[in-house]
Amino acid sequence: MSTLDTTLETHSDEHHGPANGLGRWLFTTNHKDIGSMYLWFSLLMFLVGGSMALMIRAELFQPGLQLVEPGFFNQMTTMHGLIMVFGAVMPAFVGLANWMIPMMIGAPDMALPRMNNWSFWILPFAFAMLISTLFMTGGAPNFGWTFYAPLSTTYAPPSVTYFIFAIHMMGISSIMGAINIIATILNMRAPGMTMMKLPLFCWTWLITAFLLIAVMPVLAGVVTMMLMDIHFGTSFFDAGGGGDPVLFQHVFWFFGHPEVYIMILPAFGIISQIIPAFARKRLFGYASMVYATASIAILSFLVWAHHMFTVGIPLAGELFFMYATMLIAVPTGVKVFNWVATMFRGSMTFETPMLFALAFVVLFTIGGFSGLMLAIAPVDFQYHDTYFVVAHFHYVLVPGAVFAIMAGVYYWLPKWTGHMLDERMGRFHFWLSFIGVNITFFPMHFIGLAGMPRRIPDYALQFADFNMVASVGAFLFGLSQLIFVWNVIACVRGGRKAEARAWEGAEGLEWEVPSPAPYHTFAEPPKLPESLR
Repeated sequence: MSTLDTTLETHSDEHHGPANGLGRWLFTTNHKDIGSMYLWFSLLMFLVGGSMALMIRAELFQPGLQLVEPGFFNQMTTMHGLIMVFGAVMPAFVGLANWMIPMMIGAPDMALPRMNNWSFWILPFAFAMLISTLFMTGGAPNFGWTFYAPLSTTYAPPSVTYFIFAIHMMGISSIMGAINIIATILNMRAPGMTMMKLPLFCWTWLITAFLLIAVMPVLAGVVTMMLMDIHFGTSFFDAGGGGDPVLFQHVFWFFGHPEVYIMILPAFGIISQIIPAFARKRLFGYASMVYATASIAILSFLVWAHHMFTVGIPLAGELFFMYATMLIAVPTGVKVFNWVATMFRGSMTFETPMLFALAFVVLFTIGGFSGLMLAIAPVDFQYHDTYFVVAHFHYVLVPGAVFAIMAGVYYWLPKWTGHMLDERMGRFHFWLSFIGVNITFFPMHFIGLAGMPRRIPDYALQFADFNMVASVGAFLFGLSQLIFVWNVIACVRGGRKAEARAWEGAEGLEWEVPSPAPYHTFAEPPKLPESLR
C-alpha cells in the first residue's frame, strides 16, 4: 500500500467514524446508527404496547368490572393495537432493513441517507403525540385500532384530531423509508448481484416497500376525510348528510389488508435467511419464493372486503372476496413447503434464532388455517367480531411478525455487537415465550366459537375459565420479554467474541465482514463470495 493510500485511509477513519455525544444520533446518516435507533424505539413501543395488553388481560382475568372503567378499557384496546402495529412491528422491520440491506447487497449505505435520518426522527414525535392523548380531556382514542366511523368521527373524544395528525406523520415516515429501500436495492447492488441473486430478506422488503407506497396514501386519505367530517362539516361517513359509514370500511380495509402483509412479508424474508443457515442447505425453491412473495402482495389488494362480510355487500361480492382470500393460501403454502423442504435432510442445529424460526413456521401456519376459516363467508357470520378473530390475527402477528423479529435480532446481534449472545438465556426466553403465546391465544379460538364478543371489558360467566387461562399466559409471555431485553443489553455490553461468520451455516455478504461490522462497511464494491455467484 502506498503512503498516499495509507494517509487517505487514516484520514477517512478519523473524519468518518461516528461523531461523539448526542449529535451522533440526532444528525447521523449512517444506516447502522439509524437501524439501531429504529430497533431501540420499536423495543420501547413494544414494552409500552405490551403493558397496555397486560392491563386488558388483567381486567379480563375474571368476569365483572375489576380494575378499569369501560371507557378506559376501550382506550387501552385502541392504543395497544395502534402502538403495536405502527410503533413496534413496522419500525422493527425498518430497523432490520436499515442495518442489513446495505450489508447484504454490498452497498456503502442507504441511497438517501439524509432522508433516512428524517424518516426516523418523525416517529418519536408522532408517538409522543399519540400517547399524550391519554392525558387529554375526554381521554385517548377509544374506538378500536380500526377507527371505524362514525365512532371515530361523530362520537369520538376531542383528542381524535391529534390521533389523525400522528397517523399522517407515521405515514410520511413509512413512505420515505420505503422510497429509500427501493432506491437502495435497485441501484446500489454489488457488481454481479443480479435481482435473482438477492437475499430473500431484500426481496421481501423490496416488495413490502412497493406495498407501503401504494397503501399509505390511502390511509392518509381516509383520516383526512375523518378530519373533514369532524371539523369542516362534510358528510363522507355520515348517513344523515348523504354519506355512508360503510364507505369508511372499504377505504380503510383497502389500506388495512395490504398492511397485514406489510407486517408479515419481511418476516418471511428473515425466516428464509435463518432456516438455510441452521439447516446448512441452500434455500429450496428460491425463484418460487420470490414469485410467491410477489403473488401475495398483488392478491392482498383483492381481498379487503373479507373484513366486511357482515355489512350487507352483494352475494357476488362475498363470493369474489371469499375465493380471492382462499387463493392467497396457495403462495403462502408454497413458502411453508419450501421452508420444510429446506430443513428436510439438513444438518440442523437448534440455536435460539432457529428455535424462533421453527416456532414461526408452525404457529404462523395455525394462524393461516384460522384465516382460511374466516375466509368462508357463510361461517364468518358466526366468527365475526368474536375472540376467534382476536386469536387468528394474534397467531399471525405475535408468533408470526414478533417471533420473526426476535429471530432476526438473535441471528444478527453477533454481527452488530461483535459478541455472541447468552445461548442458555436465549433458549429460556424462547420456551417461556412459546408456552406463554399458546396459553394466551389458543383458548381464544374456543371462547370465540362459543360466541364471546371482542373489545368488551366484561363477559358472561361461561367464558370465565378460558379467560383466566389466557390472562395467565399473557403475563407469562409479557414478563418473559424482560429476559429478551436483558439478553440484548448483556450482548451489547460484552460476551464471547463473535467470528465474522458467527453461525456456521450462514451465507451472504454480511458474513464476509468482521464482527462487529465496521461503521462504514464497504469503501468500494465487494466481490461476491462463491456461494452467491
